[in-house]
Amino acid sequence: MKEYIVETRSLKKYYQMGENTVKALDGVDFCVKDQEFVAIIGKSGSGKSTLLHMLGGLDVPTEGEVLVEGKCLLGLKKEQLAIFRRRKIGFIFQNYNLIESLTIKNNILFSLRLNKVDQQTQLEKLNELTKMLNIEEIIDKYPSQCSGGQQQRVALARALASKPAIIFADEPTGNLDAKSSKEVVDLLKIAQRKYHETVILVTHDQEIASIADRVITIEDGKIIQDTNHI
Repeated sequence: MKEYIVETRSLKKYYQMGENTVKALDGVDFCVKDQEFVAIIGKSGSGKSTLLHMLGGLDVPTEGEVLVEGKCLLGLKKEQLAIFRRRKIGFIFQNYNLIESLTIKNNILFSLRLNKVDQQTQLEKLNELTKMLNIEEIIDKYPSQCSGGQQQRVALARALASKPAIIFADEPTGNLDAKSSKEVVDLLKIAQRKYHETVILVTHDQEIASIADRVITIEDGKIIQDTNHI
């Protein structure tokens, strides 16, 4: 097994804005161990979400490399990358990104069906996750019929369903009130421990970041601090 589940090497992402070059990421090097919970914190525009998108294969760097489980994402073709993400990565976004035309049940099972998991395993996983996240009573509803906190629990269930190697959470509490935010983050921590997941979470909230094993602070596209909490 690789020592690190995620690595970046001299990662850069530049955008050309007229005559100006915006350095969203400007040479980022860091590693994440298997089953580590890492929070990436920084102000708006610091580059933290750009970094998360690079790590998850949602965007490509201007320079540098991203390795997940020792595999360089730049070396994968578009179709290979899509399959790799589907099998290895779970995403949780600020705006939930649930499919409005599907019930909660079908949203949770979406990735399992894409991966052609047998129906019995699907139902077992559905029952396990909905019970743990206390969303059993809403599985036949549609996203628009659920609160923000409920929708983010569903997003967490969907991310966990396919047993990904890594969960990336991009400002997962950004649209929630304080009570719902605490509930979602606590559940994310419980799920991380229960399923031995690696979690990389982006936030601007110091309190949310404090639950992580390690906090990386990013400013102007560079890592300026890397602090262990354990």
